[in-house]
Amino acid sequence: MSFNTCVGARKDVNAMEANAEDRWLSRQELADRYGVPVKTPAVWASKGTGPRYAKFGRHVRYRLSDVIDWESMRFAENNRSSA
Repeated sequence: MSFNTCVGARKDVNAMEANAEDRWLSRQELADRYGVPVKTPAVWASKGTGPRYAKFGRHVRYRLSDVIDWESMRFAENNRSSA
């Protein structure tokens, strides 16, 4: 792989990260992402075990970058416990 290819790939990653920071998911979209009932993210929020969220009035939203960070942490935890 050439240097230019690596640089180009890094630009794509930066663009995806920027888009992830701008995108907000509803509780339903988060539930759909994991294939769980919509109540599950609400339970996670009440227990403090789910991804960070923000409340806009009575609406809960999850920033995609926070969801991805939470997924990465969960993946790392699972890898440590299974080793």
